[in-house]
Amino acid sequence: MRPGRLGELFGIALPVVQGPFGGGLSSVELTAAVSEGGGLGSYGAHILSPEEITDLVARLKARTRRPFGVNLWVPLEDEAALRPTDTELAAHRARLKPYYDELGVTPPTAADLAAARPDYEAQVDALLAAEPAAVSLVMGLPSRHLVAEARRLGISLIGTATTVEEAVALEQSGVDAIVASGSDAGGHRGAFLRPVRESLVGTFSLVPQVADAVSVPVIAAGGIADGRGVTAALALGADAVQIGTGFLATRESGASEVHRRTLGTPESRTTVLTRLFSGRTARGVPNLFVRDMAAYEDEVPPYPVQNALMQPIRRAAAAAGRADCVNLWAGQAAALARTETTAAEYLAKLVEESTSATATTAG
Repeated sequence: MRPGRLGELFGIALPVVQGPFGGGLSSVELTAAVSEGGGLGSYGAHILSPEEITDLVARLKARTRRPFGVNLWVPLEDEAALRPTDTELAAHRARLKPYYDELGVTPPTAADLAAARPDYEAQVDALLAAEPAAVSLVMGLPSRHLVAEARRLGISLIGTATTVEEAVALEQSGVDAIVASGSDAGGHRGAFLRPVRESLVGTFSLVPQVADAVSVPVIAAGGIADGRGVTAALALGADAVQIGTGFLATRESGASEVHRRTLGTPESRTTVLTRLFSGRTARGVPNLFVRDMAAYEDEVPPYPVQNALMQPIRRAAAAAGRADCVNLWAGQAAALARTETTAAEYLAKLVEESTSATATTAG
């Protein structure tokens, strides 16, 4: 398993990027462990304030001298205009009232939603000032300001594409590498040029098309959890792979115990796309909440409103160890995940399996 062009870009020993988990699923321990192990550790910071981002990068630099990346969500144009009143929220809160009551939590008000809204431009400025090795983005293009400042500071930019058209747009915007995120991937879909339903291209269909369409390094993401997947992605033209669910299952991840226990099981062979937890489409293992609320998929408000409405429910359910009401993000290879293993052990197994798969293919 050679580092290839991504190794040249970051000075990493393995062509492996850890998926940047948002919503509190990332951890400093996991990011540092992957970087120390020769990959590119990543941290999802889209819910953090600028001050928290500054502190995060400082803590990561204290844990590892190796390169790491920090991820942000590019806000969609219509999200900034969402300022619902309490009256407008009433129907959505009423729909969730049985869950608020059962878990003993208070539904958020319109004022709570406004206060929780992240300031993306301020996040970008804080991240640039902190100077991680890489800034990765999902759901959009970097601004000219971000591209210019990143180049001036020597920070590499990684964009995320779910279609060939998005990959081309990202290269034209000035990113240094592109994650080709197939519909197999767990967590939120990053489509930004077309609706999600028109951007569901499988990883092993997407990767070779993106590799043919752009000149920057391509990182394959989605449905890759073992060395066989790594070998296949590299054979199709990827320079590296990004693995999310596999690292989410490791001991260092920020996932709740109930979430980790779901991964690597027969139950995790089934995943669905849902808007119910955040208002944006994401892939996860279906549970009682997803099935009971399925009829409201098209009625829940968009992100960040639904995300804020669900936050008390998700947190209380995770704390109580209740898999029925928590978001169990997972990709379509989740059943291959290995629980009760460290990130270093998982990286070593990926190398071993990829070496074996390459030898078998060559033979």
